[in-house]
Amino acid sequence: MDGDRRGWRQCFLSGAVFAVCMAGTTLPTPLYGLYQDKFGFSELTVTVVYAVYAFGVIGVLLLAGNASDVVGRRPVLLAGLGFAAASAICFLCATGLGWLYAGRLLSGLSAGLFTGAATAYVMELAPYGGASRATFVATAANMGGLGCGPLLAGVLAQYAPWPLYLPFAVHLTLLAVCVAVTVWLRETVRERRPLSTVRPRRPSLPPQVRSVFAPAAIASFVGFALFGVFTSVSPAFLSESLDVSNHAVSGLVVALAFFASTAGQLAVGRVGVARSLPLGCAGLLAGLALLAGALRWDLLLLVVLSALVGGVGQGLAFRGALSAVAGASPEDRRAAVISTLFVVAYAGISVPVIGVGVLSGPIGLEGAGLVFIACMALLVSTAAVYLLRRPVRVGM
Repeated sequence: MDGDRRGWRQCFLSGAVFAVCMAGTTLPTPLYGLYQDKFGFSELTVTVVYAVYAFGVIGVLLLAGNASDVVGRRPVLLAGLGFAAASAICFLCATGLGWLYAGRLLSGLSAGLFTGAATAYVMELAPYGGASRATFVATAANMGGLGCGPLLAGVLAQYAPWPLYLPFAVHLTLLAVCVAVTVWLRETVRERRPLSTVRPRRPSLPPQVRSVFAPAAIASFVGFALFGVFTSVSPAFLSESLDVSNHAVSGLVVALAFFASTAGQLAVGRVGVARSLPLGCAGLLAGLALLAGALRWDLLLLVVLSALVGGVGQGLAFRGALSAVAGASPEDRRAAVISTLFVVAYAGISVPVIGVGVLSGPIGLEGAGLVFIACMALLVSTAAVYLLRRPVRVGM
């Protein structure tokens, strides 16, 4: 009994560390408008600054995605916390656009290291027989942390002094606590090897995975693209089109999407993995439709509903996609296939978001948003039709 209690304590503490690190990746979201006013850059620049984060994540996934299997969980998490702290320092010292690019890149490196290592660590620290509960902890820590970032920054920016400094100072303090906690936690990798044995991973798809991977990858791409637009340009839309200048409200709207995604992922246990992927596609399509209505009629209620419905759809689709792809993969290739799915998902955060930024100049933010919605709706509809004709069979 004492061993179980100690195991759950370490599991929850590792989840808290995971959440704090991921919160830092979305911390700047409600602050981009303030940075625009301070440095005088365009909406395109906002989207590029945001997308640099995804490039950092993809780079780590491809070059060092298996690092924690080799050198241990704790060293990798401590490195991730170091990159997160360096990112916060860049934002604290920001005197120009270059600091923002550096901060976002470092944040992406941090998230890339944490995404796989922290998920595995949380599950390994749980007592025997607690896999389901540990999965919940890891899911809640990941998406919940992403949601807490904009909420924390928005509240501090609106109701506390030094809006461009205090959120990052608070995050640095939390990171220092996380370093102490991580050093105290036990290591779960028994056979560790030198860092020199870490090798880059090429995206890989065995033949038996390809039919499952196509709709799973499309749904993941669209879900992450929807989150990318919410976290990069929704504060600007709320401010310019809806006259919502309250940073706390902007942060809350973005946070709702991540919290709803957590709920969607947890709902997979009830609806079943096989049904979660087509249901997730339907949720994403509904979320895109609500976002189109919000852009067309300038209604805050539709923005909130889009965040909630689209977030649930993203959670259902992504966990369903992950389970389907993992189940179809041969055991000796599973990690490589999952890494490929994450690369596609994070490409969704970067490429469409930059496209919105490019189009916002000639046709405006609302017009660019509608073009984005039309493209993403076409993609997710294609995936949904494919899934209706060829339902995914899940098996591990």
